[in-house]
Amino acid sequence: MRRAVGICAAALGASAVALGAFGAHALQSRLDEAALRIWHTAVEYQFWHALALAALAGLIPTPASPVWRASANAFIAGSLLFCGSLYGLALGAPPWVGVVTPFGGVALMAGWLLLGAALWRGKSSP
Repeated sequence: MRRAVGICAAALGASAVALGAFGAHALQSRLDEAALRIWHTAVEYQFWHALALAALAGLIPTPASPVWRASANAFIAGSLLFCGSLYGLALGAPPWVGVVTPFGGVALMAGWLLLGAALWRGKSSP
């Protein structure tokens, strides 16, 4: 579990760097200011949650309880849904794609709350 979460964190972090650079260089002259702000928000949230997932990977006990697994899964799903929908909207996806964004946001919040619950239970030692 710890290894898989760490790999997901690394993939989210690396892709955030790539997408941030892409937005700053390739999209700067192609998107309007509002779309670039949406893109920037997606990159920022992706970075923060890649870091959260990396920290979580270091905290997960062996064996991992369902709460730890749920927290990691919520961070991953939330990052994909929230950031992915924002990237799509910035690039001109149909407005209905925005319906996905709040579900991603709820998943990210759930990830934080589940992480807090796991830490509260005192099962953070590897």
